[in-house]
Amino acid sequence: MSNDFSRAVLTWFDKHGRKTLPWQQGITPYRVWLSEIMLQQTQVTTVIPYFERFVARFPDVASLAAAPIDDVLHLWTGLGYYARARNLHRCAQTIVHDYAGEFPDSVEALAELPGIGRSTAGAIVSIAFKQRAAILDGNVKRVLARHHAVAGWPGEANTLKTLWTHAETHTPEKRVNDYTQAMMDLGATLCTRSKPACERCPVMTSCLAYATGKVSVYPGKKPKKTLPEKAVQLLMLRNPSGEILLQQRPPQGIWGGLWSFLEIALDMDAEGYAEDRFGKVVASETWDAYRHTFSHYHLDITPVLIQLKKTPTNIAEAHQTLWYNPHQPGTIGLAAPVKKLLEKLAEFDPRR
Repeated sequence: MSNDFSRAVLTWFDKHGRKTLPWQQGITPYRVWLSEIMLQQTQVTTVIPYFERFVARFPDVASLAAAPIDDVLHLWTGLGYYARARNLHRCAQTIVHDYAGEFPDSVEALAELPGIGRSTAGAIVSIAFKQRAAILDGNVKRVLARHHAVAGWPGEANTLKTLWTHAETHTPEKRVNDYTQAMMDLGATLCTRSKPACERCPVMTSCLAYATGKVSVYPGKKPKKTLPEKAVQLLMLRNPSGEILLQQRPPQGIWGGLWSFLEIALDMDAEGYAEDRFGKVVASETWDAYRHTFSHYHLDITPVLIQLKKTPTNIAEAHQTLWYNPHQPGTIGLAAPVKKLLEKLAEFDPRR
């Protein structure tokens, strides 16, 4: 059955598969790795411009390893899940330091590197090195869960183990690079989360979910949980020159290593806090609150614009702060909500 499955998938890929994506041109382990990390939990259309800008700035693993983390985070701004970018940088440095700049060609060695899991390792080995290795990204999980009617949420250990068994069984010995891309394409273009195009699927006739009319049942849904809520004020401190005070966040945690506004509790007096720490405040303005949702909690943000009379000469933890000119954006890593607020500040600055 597995040979029939892979043969049908490859025949479909030859006619309908995507072959012009940027990372499919001039294939190297570096380009495959970068695209796979970017594509985690992110749509292809979103990733394409990020990938192109990234490889233009960092054409190989050595240039990425040598770059300051701020440059990496700056190019990642807006892609989200910033731990991916930090792991990408660490992984590049490890490859340069421990592997003389060459990617290892085994799943086991690759999976030991920062940010590379079993499926990403399999994609690198199969696409870049053309060696047999299975993958199981989100798209492939969906295809196999439906095809074999695998019950349960793929995040559960037993369900995941079953899906990996099917992935290994179907992976062919030959044309494994095309098969890997084909399975990704199948899940992304036909076997989609909603309204899958079953009638055009190359393995429809052997699909158990289709045969039983239960395509929408698979894969099983993640158990729902109520996300906790947090609320903060973001202080947009502006000096007389129109520059905004930013602070670099700790390397770990939400927006790790990125630059953001000062953050205080919702019930604190923003103007009083600013005056105590930074000197006389000549005006303040509270903007409408809005919600930013992370994977594990909701963050309700209230931006407060505070105009300082003078630029403070002494700021605690000065090495972690900078004055940012929103009209001349610098190459630093910004969380997406912070970048949007800075753009709004530039747009509505009355002195420009």
